Amino acid sequence: MNLLDLVPSHAAGAIAGWLQDRGEPAYRERQLLPRLWQRPVRRWTDATELPAALRAALDEAHPLLRPAERERRVSRDGTTKFLWEFPDGAAVESVLIPEGRRRTLCISSQEGCAYQCAFCATGRMGFRRHLSPWEITAQVREMLLDPVLGRPTNVVFMGMGEPLHNWKAVDRALTVLNAPQGLGIGARHITVSTVGIIPALRELAARPEQFRVALSLHAPTSAQRLALMPVERPYPLSDVLETLRLFPRRVTFEYVMIRGTNDRDEDAGALALLAQPLGALVNLLPLHPGGAPGMEPSAEDRIEAFAAIVASAGVEVTVRRSRGLDIAAACGQLRTEAEQGRGVTP
Repeated sequence: MNLLDLVPSHAAGAIAGWLQDRGEPAYRERQLLPRLWQRPVRRWTDATELPAALRAALDEAHPLLRPAERERRVSRDGTTKFLWEFPDGAAVESVLIPEGRRRTLCISSQEGCAYQCAFCATGRMGFRRHLSPWEITAQVREMLLDPVLGRPTNVVFMGMGEPLHNWKAVDRALTVLNAPQGLGIGARHITVSTVGIIPALRELAARPEQFRVALSLHAPTSAQRLALMPVERPYPLSDVLETLRLFPRRVTFEYVMIRGTNDRDEDAGALALLAQPLGALVNLLPLHPGGAPGMEPSAEDRIEAFAAIVASAGVEVTVRRSRGLDIAAACGQLRTEAEQGRGVTP
């Protein structure tokens, strides 16, 4: 049994049952459970507070699976990008972004993506497979195992894949990330970014924790969005916005600025009209150079003018600068480079 694929309460039950079957004292459970997520170890043999025989039995019965770190790139701006490979050869990316005291880890939920957004390198890769819960949370767990990196302050599901397409695994991963017996990251410090998969969006809204949600919007009208994001067809923007009303906490609109595509003054006005009823925060992001052949990021002065129009309508707006420009930090870029380096066509 892979204990890391369970939520902490179920892992505790599995450990208790296994210990009882072996005739071990019950207090061993209190020693074992923190070694999964709170004070993780690379393998059970590293948990030296346990008897050697018990550690050997744990390694055989409940091995602690880990991804291999295939590549790590560190940008001049401090951003660090990781390429992880799982036992079956599947590979995904994570990005650690330091900003003052905040250390945000952007994690993946799928290998590839089925939704083919025009500006996304992962979308052009196509869908490979879902990640399991342990593969999602392992991207955070590996930070704790690194003697330098340590626990991130924030986690965002903005890496490879559409989280709500893999809702069953993401749902469980959210519990592991947030639970005190798990990785213990506050719900308000965990953000799920989605193109708007309405059935799973409703389930996320029904969870009692105050996880944050960010809508990958990227266009202010249904017609414009359809040209960039095929998901608009099964899940129209009007229906997605109505579903977002189910969230009691403020939502965020993610809006990638693409030169000549969605960055006109009238687009800014229309975007503000969408944000006002929800009280949404608007995040403007320059398109990452190289992430989408044939598309260019909006000029800096155009982004500033666009932001001013949105703000003049009483909508809170932030402009995020591109990070990791020197390390292929756009979602999917490093993964694609790795495949091409092995002579594989993505």
